[in-house]
Amino acid sequence: MLGTKVTLRLRMSAHDAHYAGELVDGARMLALFGDLATELLIRLDGDEGLFRAYESVEFLAPVFAGDYIEATAELVKMGNTSRTMTFVAQKVISNIRRAGAPASSADILAEPVVVARATGTCVTPKDLQRNPKGLYMRALPAGPEPGSSALVTPESAGVVLCAAIVGAEVTRAQTKYLPITATEIADEAARCRDAGAAVIHLHVRNEDGTPTQSRERFAEAIAKIRQKTDVIVQTSTGGAVGMSIDERAQPLDCKPEMATLNCGTINYGDDVFVNTRPQIRELAKKLKSSGSIAELECYDVGHVEEALALVREGAIGAPLHFQFVLGIPGGIGATEANVQYLRTLIPEGATWAVAAVGRHQRPMTELAIRLGGHARVGLEDNIYLEKGVLSEGSAPLVLRAAEYAKSVGREPLDPARARKLLGLTAG
Repeated sequence: MLGTKVTLRLRMSAHDAHYAGELVDGARMLALFGDLATELLIRLDGDEGLFRAYESVEFLAPVFAGDYIEATAELVKMGNTSRTMTFVAQKVISNIRRAGAPASSADILAEPVVVARATGTCVTPKDLQRNPKGLYMRALPAGPEPGSSALVTPESAGVVLCAAIVGAEVTRAQTKYLPITATEIADEAARCRDAGAAVIHLHVRNEDGTPTQSRERFAEAIAKIRQKTDVIVQTSTGGAVGMSIDERAQPLDCKPEMATLNCGTINYGDDVFVNTRPQIRELAKKLKSSGSIAELECYDVGHVEEALALVREGAIGAPLHFQFVLGIPGGIGATEANVQYLRTLIPEGATWAVAAVGRHQRPMTELAIRLGGHARVGLEDNIYLEKGVLSEGSAPLVLRAAEYAKSVGREPLDPARARKLLGLTAG
């Protein structure tokens, strides 16, 4: 039942326009969400039920008369009488409304524009629930009869949140809170741990803010983090554009529990991040000898294929952890279709996570959580908590992801349970 979606599409008419005879008010989107909620309740309970409350509502883009809106509701959590749903409305056809263009001109949008989203809870009283409560909805094929053994929620139901707290490209001028000293890094790691992070993705910087792969700086930061909190430390071997393999491998001398392995060359904005096949294998060998578990960073589909080649060659072994990096100019785009495809490529038993940049971070993080994956958030990928508002470090981004995970029934794992899930500890 969880994950069931219903969708409707309709054109906004002149009757829907409320402001200046053209702009549709937000209440119209909420009315669509209410209709979708009713359909979900009918499918589930055989009754229209009641809408109890919205936990959150966001209006993200204007809607005008003549626009086509596609709205979707998804069932994400169930209680005895309560049903929690997420709603998204997006514009798929737009009336042009441009000077000199006919009033009837319209365009199909190549990328739909999200105009509103919300989370809400509905209630169907017990005595009005007409449909039998099984594991399958009516009109779907019947599943196997349940066995006599107890149902146990698997450990993988939890989500591992990783915080990238320092970053390789961010500067002091771009954000109010950028940890540089070992003490600052440790303090921010502890804040993110309290917010729900189990893993800290670690870069370090010189005092002037420039990125470095200095083993001494990494050793100092890791020692401070371990004094302060119990998070998993995952060092970056990506470094900055132009760094040699020996420079990038320096953090491995600190014996971190995890370290990243970039699995291919990529056009990185206006630069090129070069990882030749021999270089990847050289770094994989260094990583393996350090005893660190690799996180396989994949910026494109071919990078996943290269990671699988490393597995076949024995250059890396289980446990396998894939990180899909989305939205980098020159890499794979931050879309649901891409995530759905990438996750089909990885072997059974492997874990995967998403790290998306800028405005893509929140929707891709929430998508990964809904699809059973894990996620990385933080200053390295997104220096803004909201548009136009400078972030107060990475902890608010972690907290937002943790709260969303809880809302869809996935508990953020603490470091001990994350270590078990990721294969960092036996048993």
